[in-house]
Parts: sequence; C-alpha cells; structure tokens
Amino acid sequence: MSESKTEQIQILMPQHINGYKRLFGGVLMEWIDVVAGVVARRHANSEVTTASVDNLQFKSPAYVNSTIILIGKITYVGTTSMEVRVETFVESLSGERKLVNRAYVVMVALDEHERPKRVPAVIPETEEEFAEFEAGKRRHDLRKQRRLENY
Repeated sequence: MSESKTEQIQILMPQHINGYKRLFGGVLMEWIDVVAGVVARRHANSEVTTASVDNLQFKSPAYVNSTIILIGKITYVGTTSMEVRVETFVESLSGERKLVNRAYVVMVALDEHERPKRVPAVIPETEEEFAEFEAGKRRHDLRKQRRLENY
C-alpha cells in the first residue's frame, strides 16, 4: 500500500483564495484529484479516471502564504477501482502540520480502449494499513448499496 504513496507541496497564493480570504475549496479539490490520480496510476500502472469523491471534510482553514502538503495513499482496491485517501495539511515554518482536509477518492483503472481494467491487489503491511483497508471495504460496500438505491 505504501509503494504508491504520493506527496504534493503547494504555497498558497492569492489566486487560490476565496471571498473569505481562505483556501478556495475548488482549488483544493483540483489538487486532491491530481494527487489521487498519481497514486492510482502508480498502483495500476495505467491511465485512470475519477469515479467519485464520497468524503470531503474540511477540518480547518488555510490562508495566503501557507505551505500546503497533500499526501495520498491507496486504502482499498476492488476489481477495477481503487480508493485513495488524500490528506491535506498546513505546515508551519517550524514543521508542525495541522489537518485541513481528508478526502476519499475512487479511481478506476483504464485499458488502452478507455474501458475499466483489473488492478493489482494490495497487501496491508501494518496494523494501520490493515485497519484502513477494512474501513475502505466498508466504504466500498456502502457505495455499492447507495448505487443500488439510486442514491
């Protein structure tokens, strides 16, 4: 699971700010999608597409000139889909990190004809990875149930 881990670092600039002088959620969503895409491409060794974002929780704000750290990691793999957790932090000049956002993004691997293709399994190696994998399976089952209910 750790082999596809990806980090992206941004300096929050004035063009990334909303009317409340905080990080604009749409900009953060773009960065999250890029990080999730890189994680999924690394795992699947193929092109991918975003299928859904089913959890996007804003925990605290970020302001101009902040250092923003995004960390993405595979949490669960199905047949053709991968769940990627992307956590976003504000990093102070002392190196302390504060969680801004946690998102779960579902990516689907694509073959050369842009059709879903099978992805490699993941093997949790730590207790934390095993717990995240089990939680990912529950989220996968919940997404499946919601699709059946036309949610």
